Amino acid sequence: MEDRVVRSHPPAGRPSPAFAALLLVLAITVAWWALALWPAGAAEPEWLSRTRAACFGSAPGGLPDAGGWVLLIGEPIGMLGVLAVVWGHTLRRDLKRVYAVRRWRLAAAGIAAVTLVGVASLGVRAARGWARGHPTVVRGPGVPLRLDFSPPATALVDQHGTGASLADLRGRPALLTVAFGHCTTVCPTVVNDLGRARRTAGRADVQLVVVTLDPWRDTPDRLSSIAAHWNLGAGDRVLSGSVADVEQVLDSLGIGRRRNETTGDIEHGGTVMLVNSRGRIEWRLDGGWDRVGELLRRVR
Repeated sequence: MEDRVVRSHPPAGRPSPAFAALLLVLAITVAWWALALWPAGAAEPEWLSRTRAACFGSAPGGLPDAGGWVLLIGEPIGMLGVLAVVWGHTLRRDLKRVYAVRRWRLAAAGIAAVTLVGVASLGVRAARGWARGHPTVVRGPGVPLRLDFSPPATALVDQHGTGASLADLRGRPALLTVAFGHCTTVCPTVVNDLGRARRTAGRADVQLVVVTLDPWRDTPDRLSSIAAHWNLGAGDRVLSGSVADVEQVLDSLGIGRRRNETTGDIEHGGTVMLVNSRGRIEWRLDGGWDRVGELLRRVR
């Protein structure tokens, strides 16, 4: 009877190199996914943005592209498949051996719990990234959308070299829009139309604030020439900053855009937001600039 009981348990001994390889694959997978998806906060470091772009095709503050997802999902599956083919029998034996020891079962349960929490956190991150990359679109151009939220406080720089953030827009109302210096079609038209709407409405008290869509080329030292090209007034501002900071601001505002990696140009629509004197975004308008004057008469 004693001999039968002893033989019913897996043989004693240390796990094999196959089991160590399995742990290494799991550790690399967790680190890889954390590097790609772990939220970095409002100010994503430049090194992290560059690493994610190089490894996973991620835009700053965004999710991996299709190739990045193939890498994140396919590579671990491939490595596990190789282990199963080469060391399948040995791995099964080691797993039975580990399961037979109570403290290892508890450790495995703890690791599983931590993994579930991590997966849930990364799922939230992925959902938020997807939402930022697919902002809600107002159906039909020129349909005002009523809002009530404060713009992000991320530090940017204006054409005078002065630090500024959209959270500083208090004390006087503002027209907030996005554009970039190399744009020769939509951007100059939007800026000029907003300036004309402001003059027509007799709202000289309303400042015009433009956040660049192209922080790669619209660097702070170029902002003064861009402001002059757009005929911005003395109280108007064009803002830029690091790529990570500008991208975070644009994501927070729900600005849809796509950068052409070959030309550097940005595909985007025309969006304007009205900020009231309390510094809160009150209206959003996507296209249909003929209604800007109507909203200007409402904002205080």
